[in-house]
Amino acid sequence: MEFENRSLSLQKNEETVNSSDTSEEKKEEREHWSGQLNFFLSSVGYAVGIGNICRFPYLCYKNGGGAFLIPYLIFMVIGAVPIYYLEYGISQFSSSSILTVWKICPLLKGVGYGALIVSGIFCVYINIFLTWILYFLYQSMTPILPWSHCKNEWNTKFCHNNSVDNGSNLILLQNTSDVNGSKYNSHLFPLNEVKMTASEEFWKYNVLQITVGIEDIGGIRLELLVCLAIAWFIIFLCLCKGIKSSGKIVYVTVTFPYIVLVIFLVRAVSLPGAAEGIKFFLIPKWHKMLSTKVWGEAATQIFFSSGAGWGALLTFASFNKFHHKLQRDAIMVPIINSGTSIFAGFVTFSILGFMAHEKGMSVDDVVTQGPGLAFVAYPEAVSKLPISPLWAVLFFLMLMTIAIDTQFGTFETITSAIIDEYPHILRKRKYLVTVCFCCIGFILDLPFITEGGIYVLQIVDWYCGLFTPMIVATLECLVVGWIYGTDRFYKDIQMMIGYQPCWWWKVCWKCVTPCFLMMMLMFNMLQLKPVSFDKYQYPSWAIGFGWIIEIYKFTKTEDGLGPIVDKPGKTATI
Repeated sequence: MEFENRSLSLQKNEETVNSSDTSEEKKEEREHWSGQLNFFLSSVGYAVGIGNICRFPYLCYKNGGGAFLIPYLIFMVIGAVPIYYLEYGISQFSSSSILTVWKICPLLKGVGYGALIVSGIFCVYINIFLTWILYFLYQSMTPILPWSHCKNEWNTKFCHNNSVDNGSNLILLQNTSDVNGSKYNSHLFPLNEVKMTASEEFWKYNVLQITVGIEDIGGIRLELLVCLAIAWFIIFLCLCKGIKSSGKIVYVTVTFPYIVLVIFLVRAVSLPGAAEGIKFFLIPKWHKMLSTKVWGEAATQIFFSSGAGWGALLTFASFNKFHHKLQRDAIMVPIINSGTSIFAGFVTFSILGFMAHEKGMSVDDVVTQGPGLAFVAYPEAVSKLPISPLWAVLFFLMLMTIAIDTQFGTFETITSAIIDEYPHILRKRKYLVTVCFCCIGFILDLPFITEGGIYVLQIVDWYCGLFTPMIVATLECLVVGWIYGTDRFYKDIQMMIGYQPCWWWKVCWKCVTPCFLMMMLMFNMLQLKPVSFDKYQYPSWAIGFGWIIEIYKFTKTEDGLGPIVDKPGKTATI
C-alpha cells in the first residue's frame, strides 16, 4: 500500500523525505495551496454554512438555551476536532483525496465511493439554495421590497403586513425534526388558512410558485432558470483553476459574512425587543440536560456542521505541503465554526425579538430555522428596518458568499477525486473537467426549479446525508486506530510537523470518537421518520425513491473488494 510504503521509506531515512521516488514524483505533480492561510480560510468557509445561521440558533433555543452549549461543546472536543485532525493527517501525508486516500486500507475503498456519491448529490442540490439567494438578491435591489406589502399580483386576500397582530390567525413557521441534521430541512405549517405574511406569500407564490405535491411537478420557473445558470457560472469562474483561483477568492467570501454579522448585531441589539430575543436564546433550561434527545441533537449538529465525513476536509488537506502544521488548523477550524454558530445566535434572536415586538407576539411564535428563517423570517425583519433594501442586499450577499464557500469544498471534492483516479489524462485538463461538471450539475438541477421542485429537493436532502457521512467518519477512526495503527500514524505525523501528538489523540481515534460516532448513528436511526413537507405526506413511490438513493450508496462499498480479489499476487496486506 502507498501509505505503508511511504511510511517505511520515510522512517528509514527521515532526512530524505523529499526523495525522488515514484510516489514522490506523482506528489510533485499535484498542486499546492499558495499559502497556509488559503487552506485555513477554505476550511473555515466550508465548515461555516447556512446552517450555522439558520439552524443552530433554533436548536440551541429548543434544547435548553445556554444549557445546550454544554453537550455541544463537549462533542466538539471529542468528536469534531479529532476527526478534523485525523482527516487532515491521512490526506496531507499521502497527498490523496477521497478515493485514493483509502489505499491505507484498500478493502474499504468502496466507502470512498459512497462518500463521493453523497458529495455529488449534495453538490447538485446545494446550488438551488444559491439560486434562491440570487433571486432574492435581485429582488432586493428595489426602492420598496416586494415582500414588504400585499399589493403584488401574486398576493392573495389572506395576505397581511400589519406591524402588530395578536397572532391568532397567522400562518407561522414551524419545523419538523430533521433526523439527518445535515442541512436545511424546514417546512411551512399552516395553522389555519386565514392570514399569511407578505414575506411568506412572496416565498411560496412568487419564488417557488409551489404546487400541491410531488405528483404535480409543474413547469420550470424561468426566473429561477436564469439564476441557476448564473449560480453555476459563478462556481465555474471561482473554480476553473482549482485551488489557485478559489484560494484567492476565499479571502473575500470567508471574511465578508463576519463583517455583515457584526454590522447586523450592532444594528439588531439597538432594536426594541432585541433583549427579550437574546434572553430566549441564552436562558438555560437545565432540566432538558436529562433528555437523550438534547444530547443526540447536539452531537448531530456539531458533526454535520463540521463537514466531516463528506470528503472536503480530505480534499483540502491533500493540497497542503508535506510539512504544513496541521494540528493548529485541526483545532482552530472547529472552534471557529462553533463560535460562529453561537455568535450568529445572538444576531438571529435579536432580530426575532424585534419581530416579536413588532407583531405583539411572544418570541416563541416567531422562532424558526432553515429556509423558513433565511427566506421568510429574515426578509420580513429587514423589511421593517430603515433603508430596508440596503439591509436586504447585505443579508443576501452574506448568504451568497456562505453558499459559494460550501460549494467550493463540495465541488473540489468531486473533481479532485475523479482527476486523482486518472491523473495522466485529466490533471492537465482541470479546466475542461470543471466545465463538464458544471454543465452536468446545471442539467441535474432542472427538476429542483420546477413549481414542484421544493418537494423533490426535500426528499433528496432527507436521504442524501442520512447515514453515510457518519459511517465514513467511523470507519476512518477504526482504520487508523486499529488497522493502520495509531503508533504508525503518530510517526507519520511526526515526519510532517516535527513532533508526535500527545496521548489524547490516540485515545480519541481508538475509542472515544468511534463510540461518539456510533452512538450518534444509533440515535439518528431511532429518530428516523418518513420524509414529509408541510402537512403533505409523500406517496410510497417517492419514499421508495429516497431509500434507493440511500441503499445505492451502501452498495458502492463492495466496489473496493474487486481490485483485491482479482489480482493474484497483489493482495493488499492489512
